[in-house]
Amino acid sequence: MNAILVIIIAFVLLEFVLSSVLSYLNGRWMTHPIPQLLQGLYDEQQYAKQQHYMRANRRVSSLKRGVEVVVTLVLLAAGVYGRYDNWCKSCFDTGIVELLVFFFGCQLFIEILSIPFSYYSTFNVEQRYGFNKTTAATFWLDCVKEFLIEYVMTAIVMCGIFLLFQWLGSSFWIWATCFLTVFIVIVNLFYSSVIVPLFNKQTPLEAGILRQAIEQAAARMQFKIKNIYVINGSKRSTKANAYFTGFGPKKRIVLYDTLIEQLSTDEIVAVLAHEIGHYKHHDTLIGMVRAIAMVAAYLWVFSLVVSSPELPAALGGTAPSFALSILAFSMLLTPIEIALNPVANILSRRAEYKADAFAARHGLGAALVSGLKKLSVNTMSNLTPHPLVVWFNYSHPTLYQRILAINKIQK
Repeated sequence: MNAILVIIIAFVLLEFVLSSVLSYLNGRWMTHPIPQLLQGLYDEQQYAKQQHYMRANRRVSSLKRGVEVVVTLVLLAAGVYGRYDNWCKSCFDTGIVELLVFFFGCQLFIEILSIPFSYYSTFNVEQRYGFNKTTAATFWLDCVKEFLIEYVMTAIVMCGIFLLFQWLGSSFWIWATCFLTVFIVIVNLFYSSVIVPLFNKQTPLEAGILRQAIEQAAARMQFKIKNIYVINGSKRSTKANAYFTGFGPKKRIVLYDTLIEQLSTDEIVAVLAHEIGHYKHHDTLIGMVRAIAMVAAYLWVFSLVVSSPELPAALGGTAPSFALSILAFSMLLTPIEIALNPVANILSRRAEYKADAFAARHGLGAALVSGLKKLSVNTMSNLTPHPLVVWFNYSHPTLYQRILAINKIQK
């Protein structure tokens, strides 16, 4: 057991302990009094049901984390990754094929490990509380599709980086950053038109009161949009959503059919005004730039250690291995990701506040508050998350924080 393996195991345990502590704090904080601003959202019976729903999700999440950390520690201590990599090398002479097979097996194992928890959550917890609309056939088909899409994306990224490393040596990170930049842009441009249709049907929002209201509001905000789609989210869940994707001529607004059912026209327009605010503030572009900057930094550091024999040896490898090196390196990034996660969430929450303010300054603050309340109740969201959990894990402000900020703008 070398020093790097000990460090990796320590990081795995650190992440588990941190997530467990945050979960515990959140569970204890659930009984905290509801802020006066949110009084009346639930009656006593509804709030008791919401509390049971949160506890059920917490139990599933805690069990999943526990199983994952035990399995990870066993794999590390037994050198399973190294043995599997040696087997891949013995079966395939070509380095790129060995790389593809290695990550296929790793991702397949992770998928198989997570399926029981996803199945229980969908057909027990979500079903019991009236959210699930997914059939068993849809669930299993989604699992296959998600796995294949994730693997194809992983394969493209890994093959690109590996080939650049073979051609350019340690300076590969510069061109790898360029390659990943193009890849990220392409995914953002075509996600809604290529990937989403593999799971859900999207149809243009038909002419009528809602489309007219959206177009009129967009015109007042000097936002040109023609692509407004409705997605059949009710195929899987009663939970509602809306999102904005793409940029330039590829930008589109996507509404869940459940959102249209649950909110009024004014509330839907307000929710979309929030999304338009993100576009006006270039939040998607800024997020991409940050992601690319982080990728460049990671690749540069990786280029300094990619040829180190200690990385594959830490996972049980007995020979140089690009696959083991990149896997070990990703595990060593755990404390950095833990430290950066609150920073990323602080920036994300700041962007959400600004998008809310954009909607409020266009006279849609009251409708946005009303819509947010309905969405919160309909999804049984936590009204009293622990402040430390919000600081660490929440990419959006809490409902209370958002309403408080919107009300200040309206005054």
